[in-house]
Amino acid sequence: MAYTIALAGKGGTGKTTLAGFTVDYLIKKGLGPVLAVDADPNSNLNNVLGMEVEFTLGEIREEVKNMDNLPGGMTKADYLNFRLQQAIVEGKGYDLLVMGRPEGLGCYCFANGILREATDKLSNFYSFMVIDNEAGLEHLSRRTTKKVDLMFAVSECSKRGIDAAYRVKTLIEELELDVKELFLIVNRVPKEGIQKELMDHIEKYNIPLAGLVPLDENIYEYDNKGIPLVNLPEESQAIKAYRSILDNILLPRVTVKK
Repeated sequence: MAYTIALAGKGGTGKTTLAGFTVDYLIKKGLGPVLAVDADPNSNLNNVLGMEVEFTLGEIREEVKNMDNLPGGMTKADYLNFRLQQAIVEGKGYDLLVMGRPEGLGCYCFANGILREATDKLSNFYSFMVIDNEAGLEHLSRRTTKKVDLMFAVSECSKRGIDAAYRVKTLIEELELDVKELFLIVNRVPKEGIQKELMDHIEKYNIPLAGLVPLDENIYEYDNKGIPLVNLPEESQAIKAYRSILDNILLPRVTVKK
């Protein structure tokens, strides 16, 4: 089974950017192969990684839902599996699977079911799986994946973000989800650092703090120009800080695992 790393938290905290940095870190450490999973209906992990996506699981959902005749006498399950294999995009040292947004009205239950089944099957073929979850907490209650070895609750430098990270912790406990370890990452920290009041707020919630990632204006510049964020220069303070977090938190765990 793949060692699964997931990122959760409220919208706008930079989860997707850090998910992309995680994939890039694993590849550069020679720890692949990696399956990157964009479980957010508003998909953009491919942009961070610089990958083109032809179609998503959401689009497969619509396609199968509207089909009257399946090709070659295939069952619906067979056809879904066939299309799933086509939806996997191959990168350098990693593959990418994107959930995407189903068209029209209706819940995401079917698409989530496909994604959950896909990650369960595919995890046997990868050393690592990195899951960029959707904003909010619904993905946790829908159990997008059966188990998570390491989850980062990502917050920006605000009380509301820390509150949302704490709700991730409480929901994991309430639903008895199989999340082995949970850490907090505070992202986009201004150069003056975190105020004492906010640090007191973090300590009150008793979520282990993995580290701080500074605000990096280059991220906005790259985003606006459509440049993949994994192409940020090595001297980027955000890149250096996040890699240090992974060196301290992730690397010892996967080295022991190996």
